[in-house]
Amino acid sequence: MANVTLITGGDGYLGRRIAAKLLEETDSRLLLWLRAADASAFLSKQDVLAESFGRFEGRVEYCYGDLTGESPFDGIEPASICRIVHAAAVTRFNVDEGTARRVNIEGTEKLLRFAERCGALERLGLLSSIYASGMRAGPIPETPFVNAGFANHYESSKWAAETLLFEKYAHLPWRIFRIATAIADDANGQVSQHNAVHNTLKLLYYGLISTLPGKPGTPMYLVTGDFAADAVCRLMRVSGSERIFHVAHRREQSLSLDELITLVFEVFGTDEFFRKRRIPRPLYVDEEAFELLHSALGAFAGGVVNQAVDSVAPFARQLFITKEVQNANLIAALGRDPAPDASAVVEATCRHLVRTKWGREKDRVS
Repeated sequence: MANVTLITGGDGYLGRRIAAKLLEETDSRLLLWLRAADASAFLSKQDVLAESFGRFEGRVEYCYGDLTGESPFDGIEPASICRIVHAAAVTRFNVDEGTARRVNIEGTEKLLRFAERCGALERLGLLSSIYASGMRAGPIPETPFVNAGFANHYESSKWAAETLLFEKYAHLPWRIFRIATAIADDANGQVSQHNAVHNTLKLLYYGLISTLPGKPGTPMYLVTGDFAADAVCRLMRVSGSERIFHVAHRREQSLSLDELITLVFEVFGTDEFFRKRRIPRPLYVDEEAFELLHSALGAFAGGVVNQAVDSVAPFARQLFITKEVQNANLIAALGRDPAPDASAVVEATCRHLVRTKWGREKDRVS
């Protein structure tokens, strides 16, 4: 009987965490699909994962491919697969349009076509993003989105992948997990992968920018990798398909942009290096003013500040939009509201970033 769960992006930020939790909490066998251009690259990645999952020997197998390739899943026996978690994606806000299309849209369709061949398929989980809602303001329900315009190609590609599922593959036993931005690995604030949020905090800590795009009251939806992975694992076990879950806080549980900046500067203020420089809080500016800054920095291609601002700029428009994320489906399915305390996570994350100088130094917790 088929009892294999296929996880694409099995060595990625969330894919690896989902795999670990499924191994610890279920008796399922896993097939981890890794992105690799050739056998040598695959074996290097496999060795790293095998070391982490060594105690589960016999329950984990590995394969590889590339979502931009013609047939990335041809090496997998469809009859053995009963569950699929599609975690493979490019998640950078500053991803270019071509890469977003080839990986997040066309790559997802290749996975969905493979899923159609899995005769014993019971559940298909597609990892998406809260920001598949694009520029939509107001209530953000756990339902399909209409095209409201997008701040960047990452958002539009996630929306397009969802729409592809609804329009061409709705007959599959699907469920969608729209996940908020991960600010930390866990509630202790550990950070193993930096994104636009961490780059912005770095600019503020070193006093490299004095302005910030956005409205002070804009809610910020931030979660931990552990919370997201745990939610996906639990939601993959609940009955019923054709459901969308927002793996995120509600608005009233989230920090506003100004509350976030206030907390960040309180934590930074406990650091002697930061205090000595007397760096003021940033001024909030409109989109036009921030774009002027971004354009001016373009003349210094390759500079540290320019690279950091480049990672923030594609997300800047979202900092002006008030979204009211709803997560009733999440709470109903899990029987509780599992979202971690946003303030505590942000505080712990900032302390970790300061201690490690954004990963350049080893963490030394007293």
